[in-house]
This record gives sequence, C-alpha cells and structure tokens, in this order.
Amino acid sequence: MTVTLADVAARARVSPATVSRVLNGNYPVAASTRERVLRAVDDLDYVLNGPASSLAAATSDLVGILVNDIADPFFGIMAGAAQTEIGGPRDGSGRAGGEKLAVICNTGGSPERELTYLTLLQRQRAAAVVLTGGAVEDPAHQAAISAKLAKLADAGTRVVLCGRPPLPDSEAIVAALAFDNRGGGRRLTEHLLSLGHRRIGYVAGPLERTTTRHRLEGHRDAMRAAGLGDEAGAGEQERLTVHGPYDRRSGYDATLELLRREPEVTAIVAANDTVALGAGAAIRDRGLRIPEDVSVAGFDDLPFSVDAVPALTTVRLPLFEAGARAGRLAMGKEAPPPGGIATIPAELMVRGSTAPPRVG
Repeated sequence: MTVTLADVAARARVSPATVSRVLNGNYPVAASTRERVLRAVDDLDYVLNGPASSLAAATSDLVGILVNDIADPFFGIMAGAAQTEIGGPRDGSGRAGGEKLAVICNTGGSPERELTYLTLLQRQRAAAVVLTGGAVEDPAHQAAISAKLAKLADAGTRVVLCGRPPLPDSEAIVAALAFDNRGGGRRLTEHLLSLGHRRIGYVAGPLERTTTRHRLEGHRDAMRAAGLGDEAGAGEQERLTVHGPYDRRSGYDATLELLRREPEVTAIVAANDTVALGAGAAIRDRGLRIPEDVSVAGFDDLPFSVDAVPALTTVRLPLFEAGARAGRLAMGKEAPPPGGIATIPAELMVRGSTAPPRVG
C-alpha cells in the first residue's frame, strides 16, 4: 500500500501543509515539528513524488554516486569514470539522448550520511545508485543498508557496488565489483619478504572498514607463510601495526610510532598511497633514507605514486576501469557478471621505494 502525505501528517500529528513545508524546505518550521515530521517520514518510508508524480512507479533521470571523500583520488577517479558513462553525450553536441544526471554524494565516511543520501535518492526515485569504496563492518549498519537498497531496487533503482564486497543478502544488487585487496596485500608483503625484510611495520586504515581488514589480512597471510606471523609471532605483528585514517597525517604519525616501537624496522607498508607519502616524510624527518634504510610501499597506484621520490612501490587497482564499468552497469549498457559478483585483480608495481636489505 502506497504511503501518502496525509499518512505522514497523521503520524506526525501535523497538517499535510506542514509536512509539505518540511519536505520542500520553503517555509520556516519549528525544529521540534520538523524532527517529528522527518521521523514519521522515515518510520513510514514515505517517498516524495517529484515532477513526474503521475508516474509514481517510474524512476527519474537522476543517478547517485556515493563516495567517502571526493577529494581523495581513489574516489574521484572512480566517480569521474562512472559519471562519464552515466551522463553527457559522447559527440559533444549537448543533446540529451537517454543520459542521466549523475550526482556525487560525499559521505565523509559517515555511515549515517550514507543512509541519509540513500533515503534522499529513494525519494527522488533515482534511476541508479553506485556505492564506491569499502563498507563499514557494523552488523546494524549493514542490515540498514541492505534494507534501504532492497527498497530502492523494488522501486526500479539499479544498484551497483564498486570497490566494495557484496552484501550478505545481495538480491537487490545488479552487480558488486570487488577489488582483490586481500590478494594485493599478500603479494606486496611477499615482495618485501623476498628482498630479505623481516621487521615490517604496517600502517593500517580505520578498524571498521572492509578495505582495511582485507588488506591487513593479506599482509598477515604472507607473514604467516614466512613463519613470522604464527602464534609465536602474533603479538609482534600487533605491535608492528598502527591504525588510522586514510590520510597523509596518519601515515606520518603512525610511522613515527612504529619507529619508536621498533627502531630496527626495515620496511613500512602503508594502507594506501596517500598514507605512504606521510610515511616517507616521517622516515626522512628521522634522518633515514628510502629505500637504503627503510623501504616504503603503498596501495592503489594513484597518479602521484610514480612521481614520488623515489617512485612508490604499490599495488595497482584499475580504478578508472572499475568506475566506468560500474557506470555502464548502472545504465544497463553492460550485462552483469555471472552471479552479479566480479573480483577485480590487483597488480603489484615494483618501483624504487623498496629494495634493501638483502641478507645472506
């Protein structure tokens, strides 16, 4: 049964005109009243009809692309590639021909804002939604996301995950394009081990992110295979791991902490390339050389990685290709992968920031 504006008004104990004012934002409403109306909207899952109100079951020309931080090249590259496939005629004519309006929704890494944007896109009857980057590993949030995506899909919205693993219940998902973060993390550490490194520090991302866990698991798998991360060495691995945000400052501070904990560390693996830049700065500020004294490695192969001094050893993720594919899937231009899930391989890029020490 379709929920109406009158139903919301009754639930919030206000007039339909007040509900309209709250949702349209075109008239001042008391904060307590506004909160009561919005709570009723959420409780009833009311969807505001847009200009095409006579076509209640139709979707609009809007596509939402959710990112953690549009200023981060990791997300910017994927969002830009997806937008290229979603909107804008290729011939430069400016004519509309089935394209959609792509809107970037910057969550700032907030689970609450992620849900809010999905709700807003549902109310706008978005034609498609693309969610990029790792997910928050919180069962309550995952359940809320799954429920919201199911409602979007029921209304005709095509849902695509790009760079994040599939949800436990993924029937609402057109496709999930997941990066092989675990395999990439393992190969990166195997490379350092092959050079003779044994004391390897790890600057990890936020604890609650799937990307953080998968990359760290790959690193520790390689350490265990080398006999350095079994039960006897598990405590050492914890001591040589520091978590923080995916930013340069985190890499700088965490690397100083790792060098304090273990002055004999010979390599630092960073959660991503931006973190690796901070790690490199901390090493230089301590009067150490890269890679003669300490090797540094990153993850993602962002555009600046090859221009770092020395050029950064990293794991390449095909961000542009993945974003473009997500855009095509969102637009129905490409058939979904078998089972709706595709693992995108990661490629090790060996450059000048890793080499010594070779022992024996």
